[in-house]
Amino acid sequence: MRAFVTGLTLVSLSIALAAQAPAPAPKVYASAADIAALMAKAKSTRKPDQANLSQPIVSAAPYSANLEYRVGSNQNASVHEREAEMFYVVDGAATLVTGGKLKEERRTNPENLSGTGIDGGQRQRIAKGDFAMVPENTPHWFDQIEGTLVLMSIHLP
Repeated sequence: MRAFVTGLTLVSLSIALAAQAPAPAPKVYASAADIAALMAKAKSTRKPDQANLSQPIVSAAPYSANLEYRVGSNQNASVHEREAEMFYVVDGAATLVTGGKLKEERRTNPENLSGTGIDGGQRQRIAKGDFAMVPENTPHWFDQIEGTLVLMSIHLP
């Protein structure tokens, strides 16, 4: 019985200490070398049928920035109902379509919709060095990707 009580006490202390442990510090800096490494990793680990591979760059709640590595024309269109998204084109080119209506709309989670494309909307060719912002609740889609499109996507609540 004494061993049981001692074990239970140790488990309880371990749980209490774990609950008090500080959360890991947010990652708020990434160097050019870090970005280059993420791009190389995306290129080498992306599966042949995978249209988009996304990796975190930095994050400090509620903000986050990701590297998106997009290949091919079978990209899904999206609507983020509660956040805006900004894109910086690191490499490549495509047509960014914003507005309009999602084709074959479906809910992917409580705050996002997805579709196979967009009917209507504004079309803008984007290329390396360009910057674009998509307001919350706005359909957006990368169409006519020329080879590979590498983006930094920044999510804003």
